Amino acid sequence: MYTTYTTFIGSSAGARRGRYRVNPFVVELAGEVAFLIRAEGGQLMSQNAETTLVGWAGFLSSHDADRFLSLFTDDCVYEDVAFGVVNRGKRELRTFIEGIFGAFPDFRIDLKSHFVAGEWAAMEWVMTGTHEGDLAGMPATHKRFSIRGASVVEFNSAQIKRISDYWDLATFLKQLGLTPSV
Repeated sequence: MYTTYTTFIGSSAGARRGRYRVNPFVVELAGEVAFLIRAEGGQLMSQNAETTLVGWAGFLSSHDADRFLSLFTDDCVYEDVAFGVVNRGKRELRTFIEGIFGAFPDFRIDLKSHFVAGEWAAMEWVMTGTHEGDLAGMPATHKRFSIRGASVVEFNSAQIKRISDYWDLATFLKQLGLTPSV
């Protein structure tokens, strides 16, 4: 099942455009989120949910807040269970991730596995960084961390409507030297 699409890759300012004959369920071009535009009429057709998950990790790792936020619905809910933080809407989410980027200038998410089932998805990942700035009452320790985690995602038309991140806060704090090692 192949269809011809006009494809835009990247942000609206730096998008590349071309016509490709692609399988609409398998689209990954240059490791970037691909927005598929129906060739006839030019209306938004879909944003592949699996590509959205790859973009989630990639845009966090590249500290691209605008492209990261483009993956979410306007009324999104982003829950960081370990920190006990629930961000409602893109404005709160932007403040949260910019705080992460400021505290961890080399912050990175390495996506290890993921799957999509209808409007739901799950991901396993490894989060790494160096604590160079203050965050939520935690003064910079200049120490590195590497933590495994998982996320559960709910989609609305391949955009993230809700996401909950689960990871080990105790190990994170130990690696940063903020709790005694036992």
